[in-house]
Amino acid sequence: MKKSNNSHEALKENLSKYKSLIGLILLCVIITFVTPSFLTLANVTNVFTQVSVNAIIAVGMTFVILTGGIDLSVGSTLAISGALAASIIKSTNSITLAIIVAAITGIVVGLINGLLISRGKLQAFIATLATMTIFRGVTLVFTNGTPISRLPEAFMKIGNGKLGFIPVPVIITIVIFAIAAYVLSQTRLGRYVYALGGNEDSARLSGINTDKIKTLVYVISGFASAIAGVIITSRIGSASPNAGVGFELDAIAAVVIGGTSLAGGEGRISGTLIGALIIGVLNNGLNLMNVSPFYQSIVKGLVILIAVLLDKKSRKK
Repeated sequence: MKKSNNSHEALKENLSKYKSLIGLILLCVIITFVTPSFLTLANVTNVFTQVSVNAIIAVGMTFVILTGGIDLSVGSTLAISGALAASIIKSTNSITLAIIVAAITGIVVGLINGLLISRGKLQAFIATLATMTIFRGVTLVFTNGTPISRLPEAFMKIGNGKLGFIPVPVIITIVIFAIAAYVLSQTRLGRYVYALGGNEDSARLSGINTDKIKTLVYVISGFASAIAGVIITSRIGSASPNAGVGFELDAIAAVVIGGTSLAGGEGRISGTLIGALIIGVLNNGLNLMNVSPFYQSIVKGLVILIAVLLDKKSRKK
C-alpha cells in the first residue's frame, strides 16, 4: 500500500514537473486533428521562426521574473533598438555597427530600468510602465512616426535566411537559450538570481549584492529585447515605430506558462521555451482556423489566467 502511495506521489510530481510539455503536445495533437495543414514542414518551420522573437524576449523576462520583478518595457526596447539599427544601416551600410548599436541601446534601457528599481526603490511595474511609455515616445520622435524601410538584402538574411534547412532566427534563439540555461544552472549569477527571488532579505543578509543582481537582470532583459528587435526588423525589412506593441504580454505569458512563478525564485529556462512554443502554436493554430483576432486575444488571456491560477495553487501546496 505504501509502495502504491509512493508511486502515485511520484506520478503526480512528474505530471506537475512536465505539465507545460504535456500541454504543448496535447495542443499540437488537437490542432493537427482540427487543421491537418498545421503539421506540414513549411508551417512547422514558420511556427519556429515566428516564435523566435517572443522566445528571445522571454529569456530576458525569465531572469527578471525569477527575481520577483516584471519588465513592461520590452516592446518599446525592441522598437527603439530596431529603429536605431535600421537608421545605422541606412546611413553607414554596416550591419555589424547596427547590431552593436542596437545591443548597447537595449543594455542602456535595461540599466535605466534596473537603477530606477534597485537604487530609486520604485516598484518594477511602475518603473517599467514609465520607461515603456517614454521609449515608445522616443521611437516615434526618432522615426517621425514613419517606418524606416528599404533595408539591404544582406541585413534581411538575419531574419529570413537559413543555415541548411534551419532558419537563422531559430539558430540564434537556440544559442541564447543554451547560454541562459548555463548561466542560471551553473553560475554564481544564476544562484543569486534564484536566491533574490526566493527571499530578498535572506539573500541580502547572506552577503549578496541584491541591488547589483536586480539591475543586472534588467540589463539582460534589455539586451534580449534589442536582439529580438534586430531580428524582427530584419525579417520584415522595415523598422516600425509601433513594433513590439503588446509583446510584453506574450513574453510574460511564455514565462508563466512555462512554470516560472510570478512571485520569483522558481522556474526553469527550458519551461520558458516550452511556454513560448505554446503561445506560438496557439497563435498559429487559431490563424489556420481563421479565428478572429478579437477572439484570439480572449483565448490568450484565458490561457494566461489559467496558468497564473495553477501557479498560485501550486505555491499554496
